[in-house]
Amino acid sequence: MELKLELQPEAADRLEAAAPFAGKPDIIRQHAIYFDTPDHALANVGLSLRVRRNGDKRVQTIKAYGAAAAGIFVRSEWEREVEDNNPIFDATTPISALLADKITEIAPLFTVENERRLWNADGVEIALDRGRILAGERETPLCEIELEQKGGDPAALFVLARRIDAIAPVQLGILSKAERGYRLLDAAPGASKAGPINLTAGISAVRAFQEIVRACLRHFRLNVPLILNQQDATALHQARVALRRLRSALSIHKPMLGDNRAGTLNAELRWLAAELGKARDLDVLIERTADGPLACRLQAARAAVYVDVIEVLGSDRTRALMIDIAEWAATGAWLSHPDGRELRELPAREFAAKALDRFRRKVKKGGRDLDELDDAARHEVRKAAKKLRYASEFFTALYDRKRERRRHKRFVLALETLQDQLGALNDLATAPEVLRRLGLAEDPSVNDLLGGTKKADLLEDAAEAHDALVDTKRFWP
Repeated sequence: MELKLELQPEAADRLEAAAPFAGKPDIIRQHAIYFDTPDHALANVGLSLRVRRNGDKRVQTIKAYGAAAAGIFVRSEWEREVEDNNPIFDATTPISALLADKITEIAPLFTVENERRLWNADGVEIALDRGRILAGERETPLCEIELEQKGGDPAALFVLARRIDAIAPVQLGILSKAERGYRLLDAAPGASKAGPINLTAGISAVRAFQEIVRACLRHFRLNVPLILNQQDATALHQARVALRRLRSALSIHKPMLGDNRAGTLNAELRWLAAELGKARDLDVLIERTADGPLACRLQAARAAVYVDVIEVLGSDRTRALMIDIAEWAATGAWLSHPDGRELRELPAREFAAKALDRFRRKVKKGGRDLDELDDAARHEVRKAAKKLRYASEFFTALYDRKRERRRHKRFVLALETLQDQLGALNDLATAPEVLRRLGLAEDPSVNDLLGGTKKADLLEDAAEAHDALVDTKRFWP
């Protein structure tokens, strides 16, 4: 198991100056060439291939990333020494079997130049890497720490991570060097939506939950750089979606979580989502505001709020939260708590069916006479619909038979329609409070924003969407 941490170069200097690890580090200059086909056939099957020069020695490494997420990398590796920079393909690696004739198309794609400082402490190998990744004429800097468990308790990785963070601020890392290289080959990445969660047939409920949590953390962390560097509204929205998905995962799996730690983490996630929500509220209003004095005032308010958002994302509290969640999911006391043990041991497909049934009932019952409910009651329906939607997405891979896939598509489409209508109604309900908080409630331009004449139409559409969802066949048995 590896834990990856990202840090700024000045933080790396601070860490070295503090000398927190016993002995002098081994210093290794590395030069790695990464290979793939022009259409990235290796990456598409979850493999990376490199030949790395460590001093005078060259080592070929193939890594499988099927179980990598949110800083935690548990993976299969195939290593062998080679004489030069040309990779070798034989029966000891999976590449020949997977790529067949395409193996002749494998060629160099990008390189990583790196200086590694290496320590060992309490069964953990600590590698501080500083360098750059080059793809053609493009390059990106590299500064990260890899903590690799060589033996003993995996919790030691997180103890060490906190020890490092106390000296030099670190963020939970979610991209391997190979992934960074592939991203450098593409156009500048935009905001990241939630990716598919690879839940294999027969996976247990507990393992599925761990994969879901890590995928949510990855979704969040992928969007943070765009918020910090560009104040990107779409990235902020996706970061909030990631937090909602993570909180929903805790709610969906609550019956199997025996300890109280989940509640504490959920409260911290609620705090972080609320902090980002202040900026998201303004982004929504700005999208709906025509050019003019009100739009200028909203933009000024947005600039001030994003300063706060950037401070929150870089805070000790947020950094600690990401590491806490990763540790809790991987090694927390809930894994051995007697409460919920039977549910944890269930096949994930069976657990998913029970959870989907539970939240479908909540949406069905809560949404009766939806157009006659008050704002607070509709908001509860909206929250239940979100959890049903996220559960439907979390467990997609468990329902891969042809009829299940067809029904899943229809079910999620009906859910999306209901969510869109409920979201628009929620925006109308929250807009007055946001405007009051900004001192803009009396601005004559706000009438168009509040859209009173539109609410009746939205209520009617939401009621119809709810009825359509109730009539849509379930995709689970």
